[in-house]
Formats: sequence, C-alpha cells, structure tokens
Amino acid sequence: MAALRRLQQAGRTSTERSALAGEAAADAATADLNRPAGPAGEERPAPEPKRPKPPKAPAEDHTPTPGDPQAAAFFDCDNTILRGAAIFYLGLGLYRRRFFTRRDVARFAWQQTWFRLHGTEDPTHISDAQDTALALVAGMRTADLEQICEEIFEPVIAEKIWPGTRALVQLHQNAGQQVWLVTAAPQEVARIIARRLGMTGALGTVAETVDGVYTGRLVGGLLHGPAKAAAVGALARREGLDLARCAAFSDSANDIPMLTLVGHPYVVNPDTALLRHARANGWRVRDFRTGRKAARIGLPAAVALGVLAGVAAAAVASRRRQYS
Repeated sequence: MAALRRLQQAGRTSTERSALAGEAAADAATADLNRPAGPAGEERPAPEPKRPKPPKAPAEDHTPTPGDPQAAAFFDCDNTILRGAAIFYLGLGLYRRRFFTRRDVARFAWQQTWFRLHGTEDPTHISDAQDTALALVAGMRTADLEQICEEIFEPVIAEKIWPGTRALVQLHQNAGQQVWLVTAAPQEVARIIARRLGMTGALGTVAETVDGVYTGRLVGGLLHGPAKAAAVGALARREGLDLARCAAFSDSANDIPMLTLVGHPYVVNPDTALLRHARANGWRVRDFRTGRKAARIGLPAAVALGVLAGVAAAAVASRRRQYS
C-alpha cells in the first residue's frame, strides 16, 4: 500500500501534496457546514449542550473580541483537546468489531504508549497507522464507516477531553467566534469530535472516494505538519477570516507552521521541541497534564500496563462473544 501510494504521488512535491491535502480538508469542512443529516441519512445527534457554569480558562489568556466575524480559533486534537491519539481509539474500536488482529492492536498499543510517554508523534508510527487504516477502508461505503465512527467516539469523547482545553474552546464559543478542530485524524472522526464539542466544524484527513466508496488512497496525503497550515489558510480564504485576529492551539512542534500563521498562537501540553520554540518566541504556554512530563516518564511501566490491560480486556470480551 505504501509503495503504491508513493508511485501515485511521485509526480508531486511534498509542498504540493500538503497544499492538496489542505484544500481537500477545507472543501470537506465547508461542505459539512451545510450537511443536513448524519450517517445513512439519520438525524444528526445534537451538539454537546453548553454547560451552565463552564470551567474558567486560565488567567492571562487572549480574550477574544466578541462578535468579530473575521476571528476564529483553531484547535489541534491529539493531546491538545483529547487525551491520547484519536487514531488509537478508532483502532481499538475497529478491533472490537473484528476488522483486524490482536497483533495489529498490540502494535497500536505500543504506538499509543510511545505517544503518551514522549508527548510527540513518531513519523514511522504515523505512516504505519495510515497504511493500515487505508487498507482496511478500501472498498467500504462511506456511510458505513461514519456509522462505526459514531459508535466508537460517542462514549470516548466525554471521558478523554482535557477540561482546561475545553474551557478555552468555550471561551471562543462565548465570544461568538468560529471554532475549528484541525487534526490528522480522518474527517469522519474529526467531525464527530467537533460536533460533540459544539464547534463550528473540523479539518481532517480526507480519504478519496468514488461513488460513495473508499478507494484506499488519500487526497493529497495526511493532514499533518505543513498540511494543517495549508488547510487553515484555505479555510480562512473561504470564510473571510483574518488570520492575524485568529488563535491556534497545539501540543506538537509539527504544528509550528499552523501556529505561526495566526496572531495568537498557544501551546497546550507541549512536547519538548514546541516548548522550547514557544519560550523563544514568547508564545503562551498552557499545561493541563497532572504530574507533568517528568512524572509520566517516571512511570512508563504503569502506562504500558494500563494500555495493554485495555487490549487484553477487549480480547477477552471478543472471545466471549465468539462462544456465546
């Protein structure tokens, strides 16, 4: 799969692929704004109701200008809004539906453990997850995958959101601004998370489809690094946004291109490289992790055992279903 995709995109530079992925994400995001129904034409679930007393955002944050139609906020997903990686939760959910093997889950568990301990993505892990996901969905109907994503993420979202980041989302929502999720996760996953948080919409990785069926290829590539910046820029042009009046939030140095685009960059639960860059450039830093990074690295065995215990529990439940 990876070799085939490299051949198909050999004629494009990485910059061209990033631009194509960004344009595709912006097209999908704006199309979703007018999307009347959920998977298979069902009634779309209502957004998460606004809390009567939302948590207070940290002091000294940028205060959004109320009612500014040219201002918006852009939030990364993994480890910024969601604890851990969305692709891991998708993978575990697909495993429970017997889409792949225990060996695949063990590999995903190791990748999730790496992410939780190091606070940054490994490019090899990202490529591996992408290849596996594309192979799984090739030939699948888009409506079927959307329904599965709904089932997987509805229970996950409530438990895995960082309350501090949720407060920052609420801050911009209260100001009447557009609030967008920007993630390398599939668009089908991204729109669910955004909708449940009451966000305007989501920019995610777009998989190619023909007649409502996945081909097993991406449009441009993964929405990662420079591709996120391309997507934000493309959406800003479509929505008439002034990026100098916008804010962006991320945990990863991979998102420096996106953070540099806006007038109000924030780093949330940052990895080491992003923290260093933020301090050098005077960017605001917010860390909502308990125990901070030193404590998390001091307990790698506990984290690994916790992840593997969850995988083992899923395997036991699957065997019980087989013999029931």
